[in-house]
Amino acid sequence: MDDSETVVARHGETRGGGTFEFGEGEKGDALIIAVRCQGKGEIEVSVKPVNVGFTLECVDSEASTSTSTSTSTYNQVSVAGVEKKGTVSVQAPSSVRWSMTIGRGEPEQAEAPEPSGEAE
Repeated sequence: MDDSETVVARHGETRGGGTFEFGEGEKGDALIIAVRCQGKGEIEVSVKPVNVGFTLECVDSEASTSTSTSTSTYNQVSVAGVEKKGTVSVQAPSSVRWSMTIGRGEPEQAEAPEPSGEAE
C-alpha cells in the first residue's frame, strides 16, 4: 500500500483456507486487496458482499537459496457497495502459505487508449 491508501485489515501468514472481516470505507473509495503467497498451488479469493473474486497461482519456494520466492498480487475493486463492511475468504491447499492486506483509497483512473494513428 502507498501513502495515499489506508490499511483497514491485515491477515498474517496462514496455511490453507481462512475468512476474515474488514470495516466500512468512505463512499467513493476503492477496496484494495494485496495478497502474497508461497508454495505450489492456487488460491481462490472471494470478497463479500460485492461478489468479487480472483485466483492466484502460487510458486514453490527455492529451498536451495537463502531467499524465498513468492507471488504477490494487488487488486483494486471499485464497484457499487464496495464501501460497505465485508469479508474476504481464501481457499488454498495446505501446501500454500498466504498473507493479505486490505486497504481503502482513491480509485485508479482508467487510462485512455493510445490513438492508433490510422485515419478512418
